[in-house]
Formats: sequence, structure tokens, C-alpha cells
Amino acid sequence: MEIKTSKKMNAFETLIFTELAYHKKRKMREGIDIIDLSVGSPDAPPPEFIRNILSKAVLNENEYGYSLSGSHEFHLAVCQYYHRKFQVDLNPSTEVIQTMGSQDGLVHFPMAFVNEGDIVLLPDPGYPAYEAGAKLAGATIYPLPLLERNSFLPDLDHIPSEIAEKAKMLILNFPGNPVPALATKAFFEKVVRFAKQYQIMVVHDFAYSELIFDGRKGISFLSVEGAKDVGVEFNSLSKSFNMAGCRIGYIVGNEEIIRQFARFKSNLDYGVFAPIQRAAAAALTDGDQFLDLNRSMYEKRRDLLADGLKAIGWDVEAPKATMFMWAKIPKPIKSREFALELIERAGVVVTPGSAFGQYGEGYVRIALVQPEARLKEAVERIDRSGLIRV
Repeated sequence: MEIKTSKKMNAFETLIFTELAYHKKRKMREGIDIIDLSVGSPDAPPPEFIRNILSKAVLNENEYGYSLSGSHEFHLAVCQYYHRKFQVDLNPSTEVIQTMGSQDGLVHFPMAFVNEGDIVLLPDPGYPAYEAGAKLAGATIYPLPLLERNSFLPDLDHIPSEIAEKAKMLILNFPGNPVPALATKAFFEKVVRFAKQYQIMVVHDFAYSELIFDGRKGISFLSVEGAKDVGVEFNSLSKSFNMAGCRIGYIVGNEEIIRQFARFKSNLDYGVFAPIQRAAAAALTDGDQFLDLNRSMYEKRRDLLADGLKAIGWDVEAPKATMFMWAKIPKPIKSREFALELIERAGVVVTPGSAFGQYGEGYVRIALVQPEARLKEAVERIDRSGLIRV
């Protein structure tokens, strides 16, 4: 029997990630030690108090039924967290919905609101889940270039009016992945005006809200006047609390958008495992001290890697946020070729910028997901490889 996939499977093209994994495993079979700086998955566990709550809860025989939706305890914790951190007031009953991690929500979200042929405005380079979700919904994607000359913010003024008038959704991500840029309040205010003018739903991915460095404070999109009228914000505990494998996140914002997505989501799943919800609620309520320590750890890694690369001739800008560095390739070579050469000659894995869109060409994304000693070793290997010399 010949197995044929649907046309929608084209939304899940992961060729470069598969290729990186193949070359990484091949080198490991050859006995080569690999330093993997490609995948943005925390290398440390959640704090002990979260693990203790989780371990106690899983022994409770009453915790194994369907949770169906987010618990009131979790929703209330999200609201308290947003009030404390961003001065945003939310109704736990109507303005919060739980997701199985932010990617689950991001991929499914367009299907609830976008019809075949509707235009979705996406950042380029951008997190691949945005494109996958838009394609699954049958949308037409209009890329918004994130360029250095614009501080890696999309230029809304350059979107043709005929495109804006047909657009249904705008997805933004600040602090960003793969580009660790920060938005300003003025930019978000402009987004609100733009969205109201053209009746466009705004989706802001705020997954790196707690990884902002040098004493800067993150700006929630919802903290801007009028933002709740036009959109929602996604957030997650994966990066903030090292709970990536727990798969728990949430969407907050516009009440009607939340209500309609809840209706859609009721057909997809039966909720997140209750013990994980309890642990997540505790993290949001009592985790501020850990957040400070975790942020400091990534900041030290950032400084070590940025200073180390600069010392060997690769002038990479130290990011203001996230667990990523967006590094301009220091020689005339395609990002895919550069990444593969790094594996071959240095045993270091990074992600080519082209994996995130056409405007990612010329860059690689480096994840700060190894201890300082390994990052230092990665710098030494890159130096010995000779790859950064023009």
C-alpha cells in the first residue's frame, strides 16, 4: 500500500533540523564529542520546590482523572503573576486559557480564527510554529522582515494597504526567537493603532518574558492601552521555570478571543495533568527568587560567550534577552553551509538562520544551553577550526 500524506503536511517541513540531527549523530558515532548549541531547551531542572510539589501530587490517587481545562488555582496564579510583574489585571474566569505549552496553542490558534486564503502577517525570521499554524489553517503568509537597521522590529508602515486590509492576524514575538530583540512601548502602541485601523487580531508570544538582562524590564503587550481590544498574549513556563517537558502554558487577553479558542480547544484535548498544574501555579506564585537566579545564570553565559567569540575575531552582539544569540556570519558563506562546517570542523552545533525564514540568511542562532565550561570550550574549538577567518 502506498502511503500518501495530506497537503497540510507541507506545513511541517523540518529538513534543516533533520539534517543537523543526522550530522550530529554521525559525528557522535565516530566518537566525536559534540557541543550542541542548537535547540532552545533549558539544560537545568525546575527549582526543587516545584519538583517537590509535583512529586507529592503524583502520589495522590485522586489526581489521575481528566482535568478538562485549566484549574481555577492555575488561572488565579496566572492573574496574580501578571498583576505583580506587568501591572496587567486579568479576570481568571474569562481572560485566561491554559495550553499544553505555548507551541500547542500557537500551532492550533490560527485554525480557530483564520479561513482559507486569509492573510497572516508573520515575522521573518520567526519561530517555525507560527508558519506551521498559518499553513494548517490554509492562510496566505505575508512575511514581515526583521532587519538590523530597524532594530529587528517589523516596519508596519511598509505593509501595503491592500495587504493590511485583507490581513486577519498579526503574530509578534518580543523578546524574540530566533532574534532576541526587545519591543518598545511606542512600538506596541503603534501595533494597537494599526490593528484597530485594519481590524487585525494581534497575537503576541511572550515566552521569554523572564529572560531579559541588564536590569531591563519586559513589556507585556497587554500593558499597552487598547491591547486587550485587539489581541492576546501567549506565555509559557518552559523557559522561565525550566519546565519544558511538562508542557504547560497559557493565553491571556481579549475575552471573546479566549472564549472562542476555548470552544475550539474543547475538541482537541482533555487538559494538562493536574499535578503539573499544581506545580505550575506554585511556580508562578512563589518563583520570583528562582527567576532572578535563572536570569543571572543566562546573563553570565551570554557575557562569557559574547566576550569569548569577540576575542577570537567573531564580533557577536550580546543579546538583551532570551537564551539565544543571533550571530552574523563573519564570512561570505550560506548559513546552512556554515552550520554544517561547524559540526564537521569544531563539533559545535548551531542553527542556520535560514531555518527561520528568508531574512534569516547570513546569521546563525546560538543557544545558551550549556554550562560555562562547555561554552568556553566551544569558543576554543571554533577558534581552532579557522572557520571565522575570512
